[in-house]
Amino acid sequence: MTLSSNDQHSKQNWEKDVEKTTQRFPERKDSFQTSSEIPVERLYTPENINEDYIKEIGFPGQYPYTRGIQPTMYRSRYWTMRQYAGFGSAEETNQRFRYLLKQGQTGLSVAFDLPTQIGYDSDDAMADGEVGKVGVAIDSLKDMEQLFDRIPLDRVSTSMTINAPASILLAMYIAVGEKQGVSPEKLTGTIQNDILKEYIARGTYIYPPKPSMRLITDIFGYCQDHLPKFNTISISGYHIREAGSTAVQEVAFTIANGMAYVDAAIEAGLEVDQFAPRLAFFFNAHNQFFEEAAKFRAARRMWAKIMKEHYGAVNPKSWKLRFHTQTGGSTLTAQQPDNNIVRVTLQALAAVMGGTQSLHTNSRDEALALPTEDSARIALRTQQIIANESGVADTIDPLAGSYYVESLTDEIEKEANDYLERIKEYGGAVQAVEEGYMQREIHKAAYEAQKRIESNEEIVVGMNEYKLEEEIHADLLRVDEALEQAQIEKTNEVRSSRDQKKVDTCLADLRRAAKGTDNVMPHIVDAVKVYATVGEIANVLRDEFGEYTGM
Repeated sequence: MTLSSNDQHSKQNWEKDVEKTTQRFPERKDSFQTSSEIPVERLYTPENINEDYIKEIGFPGQYPYTRGIQPTMYRSRYWTMRQYAGFGSAEETNQRFRYLLKQGQTGLSVAFDLPTQIGYDSDDAMADGEVGKVGVAIDSLKDMEQLFDRIPLDRVSTSMTINAPASILLAMYIAVGEKQGVSPEKLTGTIQNDILKEYIARGTYIYPPKPSMRLITDIFGYCQDHLPKFNTISISGYHIREAGSTAVQEVAFTIANGMAYVDAAIEAGLEVDQFAPRLAFFFNAHNQFFEEAAKFRAARRMWAKIMKEHYGAVNPKSWKLRFHTQTGGSTLTAQQPDNNIVRVTLQALAAVMGGTQSLHTNSRDEALALPTEDSARIALRTQQIIANESGVADTIDPLAGSYYVESLTDEIEKEANDYLERIKEYGGAVQAVEEGYMQREIHKAAYEAQKRIESNEEIVVGMNEYKLEEEIHADLLRVDEALEQAQIEKTNEVRSSRDQKKVDTCLADLRRAAKGTDNVMPHIVDAVKVYATVGEIANVLRDEFGEYTGM
């Protein structure tokens, strides 16, 4: 948009004032930039933004959804406050869940321990020392029943951060629902089920990419018929960002992965408008407030254009990028941990101003240990204060029209699309992962960011500036070391009390399906209902699919 001649004259006069001022008071830096190295201009004016308001910004609830996916956004209902929790045993985590629900949390989010995430039972040698440490230990349906004891699954939405064994944990959730009298079509929630980012950034994969993609499309097909209200995947930029990516890379690589899942589902014979409305996304929120808010707006617009123009989806629900946000774990410091409350507040506010559908706020002590009950409550209260006291939820997309935010939204979209073009040259996200392209780009970004911190070019309060003599942190949550043996004994009791012939039959049926082309989900559901364990089911698939050992 161009300025009038009068406005241009006013700007020139201002620039003369700036020149005089900076001679007396030099600016803090020679140049300013975002974490994605997007230059930040001294001032933004109408010259910096696109003139086509309707095409590029539009109205909330209307294509291209830059301003949000619902016409009234938070004026109708707040985002879901979904605090991520899980540690130790199913009984302990159930107590934390019920505590958080009593404190006003509106959705559950399950953290699983490392053995569960990579398909090992607690008594497997590979699980030694890791049982219940970074999440809840789930070996069999018995654990899942205890995890959701006295939690009504027809009234509570549950997100599960599980990837390689997502089909197994989803099957257990279905079985628990049925035991509560809740039919699968009434269940609501999300499974992460995003294996590509595991190869890129996180590492909790089991099988090679091709069979892993088959498991994902089997879940898409099964849920289309049986769990119509359940989100079949949460395509995650969160872990990409945690690995060190920039905000632009987070958007680009996440959307590239999303396109790979859409391609795989179409190749498996599914119609795009049948499964696309149940795709969800998961993003990170870091400290640079405006960049983060603009990132969410750009991602929403990009996905809408891709689904409508590239894939030809005709259902508006297929165009909508619905996303969960978690505040940035990698931004938290062990030094002066109370400072993390402030960081998390800024990040949560950016997510809300960017139009998130649900939100997890990290606890102040997570750089040191799993969060205590007090820390988890403060993190939840942060969301509740933003919702009820700040006024930011009273109008839709209050940052829209800001010359800076709109310019930044455009620039993030442009640079992310440049990455998508490079990924397309590799043949798509799967091939780019196999070639290590995205991994290399993330590593370079992480290295540059670390150099800026070590040189004090980037200030981290309490860590490289404004330091204190460190205090002793006594009030930290510790997982009881006796838990591992207790969990092993419980799992052995399940094995000794179940009908082993039924287990063997179900596992044999699963093996036949895995060898062939049948959808494996019905057989996994049958297996968990007779108390086959996570490890037993995963091992059948390991035998048939093989294990991925990295590049």
